[in-house]
Amino acid sequence: MKVVQTSQVIAESKFNKFHLLVFLWCFYAIAFDGFDIALFGIGLPDMMVEFNLDPVAAGSIGSYSLVGMMLGSFVLGSFSDVIGRKNIMAICMALFSIFSLLAGLSSNATTFTVMRFIAALGMGGLMPAVISIMTEYSPKKNRALTVGLMYCGYSIGAIIASLIGMFALEALGWRFLYYLGIIPLFTLPLFMIKFPESLVYYIVRGRGDKIADILNKVNPKGNYKETDDFEYHTVKEKAKGFPVKKLFEDKRAFSTILFWCAVMSTLLMIYGLNTWLPKIMQESGFGISSSLSFNLVLALGQITGSLCGGLLVDKIGHRRVLLSMFAIGAICFVSLSMTTNIFLLYVLILIGGACTGGTQNLVNPYISEFYPREIRTTGLSMAVGIGRIGSIVAPLIVGFLLVHFAPMQAFAAFAIPSIIGAIAFLCIKEKHGDFEVVPEVKKQVV
Repeated sequence: MKVVQTSQVIAESKFNKFHLLVFLWCFYAIAFDGFDIALFGIGLPDMMVEFNLDPVAAGSIGSYSLVGMMLGSFVLGSFSDVIGRKNIMAICMALFSIFSLLAGLSSNATTFTVMRFIAALGMGGLMPAVISIMTEYSPKKNRALTVGLMYCGYSIGAIIASLIGMFALEALGWRFLYYLGIIPLFTLPLFMIKFPESLVYYIVRGRGDKIADILNKVNPKGNYKETDDFEYHTVKEKAKGFPVKKLFEDKRAFSTILFWCAVMSTLLMIYGLNTWLPKIMQESGFGISSSLSFNLVLALGQITGSLCGGLLVDKIGHRRVLLSMFAIGAICFVSLSMTTNIFLLYVLILIGGACTGGTQNLVNPYISEFYPREIRTTGLSMAVGIGRIGSIVAPLIVGFLLVHFAPMQAFAAFAIPSIIGAIAFLCIKEKHGDFEVVPEVKKQVV
């Protein structure tokens, strides 16, 4: 009986149409996640007028939604290691599709908040599952770039929302954007047929037929059979026990806490900007379309940061790239608070997007690779779940700053979480991680 190390087969594989299938579905799912999250900031000015909300009340609604995302990360994200990452992705897409539509149909702020909260459960649970399964099925050689490029779907979704807002918001109203959120629901049947489940899920259940089928797509020359031993005993032993407890075992506790701090800092910046950037620019004298164009540039910056950072990761390593991006971000936000030049504002917001959303796109696969694959989604879910505290307080903090300070001065406050994130990653203990090392010369794993 041939013993097959499934993780090594995937790590040494070459990107083919199977990897592309996984990539495209993950890209699609995370794009709608980004689209849904961007809706709130884009429609916020008009919603504030319709529902008669002041900045603090509007920030509170944003924070309630982010509490839902935190719970979704904890509950749904962690359960993906139990019931399957594919199943969790389907549940999450159904949740945010249905309840985004219902949020757009809401007649008052209270109903909107409840619908948005439930939709946010799906948004929060989706990200860890998507990143974990993309990390699992990506070849090691270009894993950081592949996951980073996939997560650009989040920014593409935000860009699409911004473009629709720029050209249709005045004519069709803010509710129209929420109606579009129902689209993923109609594609779920095809998703369930075409998308593969996690290999760990099948190994724990002894599904040799499913494992062999997937591995033969990953490596068409492997000739894997249902009767092969896919390390059933080893994987099942590792899968035993309480997943969250394992995050603190084998000297991983200190790094686990640091990951939480870093993600908290990054999400504070991301959601502070996503929620309030259009309003900040409007208060600074820019029109609606012009204000939304800054949102577009922010999303382009996130993509730029993901791609450039992903390329650099393969050359100088994850931690050096992340430290550099946090440091550049701190300088960028201080500079934003001190300029009114329109060209410079666009450049700095582009850099700000690269050093917030782009940085988080690289943080996610780094965290995912740090943990063993049997607790990979749990590790990322907990980091993102705890990190959501930053996203929850962000709308309130920025709303408070806008009440007491000039709009542009609020940008300087984002330098603080940038510095905290840099310190956290400086102290990560990489030697206690589970980073895979792929042999340079090895034709087949048996």
